[in-house]
Amino acid sequence: QVQLVESGGGLVQAGGSLRLSCAASGRSFGNPVMGWFRQTPGKERDFVAAITWSGDSTVYADSVKGRFTISRDNAKTTMYLQMNSLQPEDTAVYYCAATYGRIRFHNAAYAYWGQGTQVPVSS
Repeated sequence: QVQLVESGGGLVQAGGSLRLSCAASGRSFGNPVMGWFRQTPGKERDFVAAITWSGDSTVYADSVKGRFTISRDNAKTTMYLQMNSLQPEDTAVYYCAATYGRIRFHNAAYAYWGQGTQVPVSS
């Protein structure tokens, strides 16, 4: 079982920055691929970014490329999402997730989820 806990969300002005963290724990944690998703009311949970266990491969949604950076510290079993140049359209609840195998883009492929952290971006 894997437990994921996000932190770092909060209100930010357009153009500002925020860093989200995801702390992972569990007896059978292993070497998962980890990702970030976001969701707004009435919409599906959308892929934002993902990173392999080694950190040598990262993938981003087109909407966040060049603005967001995903990283992980395996010693601390923590993943991060550095978000720069935030815009009102980035407003969402952000979730971290874990899966095993290769990087995947659909939320259904991820078995483990955090509780989410809100990121409202004001204009």
